[in-house]
Amino acid sequence: MSASVHVPRHSNAPPPVPFTPPPVRRRKHRGPAWLAGLLLVSPSLILIGVFVYGFLGWNVRVSFTNWRGLSPSYQFVGLDNYERLLRDERWHADVRNLVVFTAVFVAGALILGFLMAMLLDKGVRGEGFLRGVFLFPMAISFIATAIVWRWLLDNGSGADTAGLNKLFAVLGLDFLRSDWHKSDSVWAIAAVALPAGWALSGYVMALFLAGMRGVPEALRESARLDGASETQVFWHVVRPALRPVTFSAMLIMIHISLKTFDLLYALDQGNLRIDTPSLYMWFTTFDGGFYDRGATIATVLLLGVALVVGPYVWYALRTERR
Repeated sequence: MSASVHVPRHSNAPPPVPFTPPPVRRRKHRGPAWLAGLLLVSPSLILIGVFVYGFLGWNVRVSFTNWRGLSPSYQFVGLDNYERLLRDERWHADVRNLVVFTAVFVAGALILGFLMAMLLDKGVRGEGFLRGVFLFPMAISFIATAIVWRWLLDNGSGADTAGLNKLFAVLGLDFLRSDWHKSDSVWAIAAVALPAGWALSGYVMALFLAGMRGVPEALRESARLDGASETQVFWHVVRPALRPVTFSAMLIMIHISLKTFDLLYALDQGNLRIDTPSLYMWFTTFDGGFYDRGATIATVLLLGVALVVGPYVWYALRTERR
């Protein structure tokens, strides 16, 4: 009996066809990828372009005209308004007041903010509560701040004494009594810088505290292990790291001081001893009707702000590229 040969059951079946996935349909881009983002922010860009830069350009245009009174006049007069402003004695006095105000305001806010940041950086008890207390003046509007400090800087005498002068009298420090912003001294404007520095000191404190907390603790411990005292640790380790913070805080404070208006207006709007270019611009425009001069003052202030903010922007861009 011959042996039978085993034939596979499906020996004549065709080989299996490999599975091929269907082709993926690629979506056709109807525009560049950034177009959707541009459309999303375009309303904001349009509003900023019209109501910020458009009005700035319109103000510059008015500064080259002779617009006086309620009827608009766009007759071109060149640089006449700027020449008159440079010869204006009130403008010179206002610029001097602004320089004094800026110096006292910036120095006071930086020193007070730095001291508060140093206190919190030491890890005192109730840091969260103290941080809220220090930041609270920043949450108050300059109008409310001016109303409170108008009472604190009262220059009454005798039974009418109030505010800080009253406190000095109770403590037996009558020699510290002052007429504050109503003094005949050229430094009267310095008294107005006190509430401004008090209001912004918490903001400066937050900047300095962030800079201090940004210094790695390992660097401090390394300096202590090398025998450095706490003063040396701060001077050689922490202080160099605070240079960008100090620079930024100083420029921000200068920028705020140049455009401060509501604090001065609410504190004592009729006092020429504390008059600044921003107040001069308001009164000469809306009380005097000299829109050309008001626009000129506003343009000069704009240039001043640009000179302050410009170096800050350049420094920030340069730092990001590193």
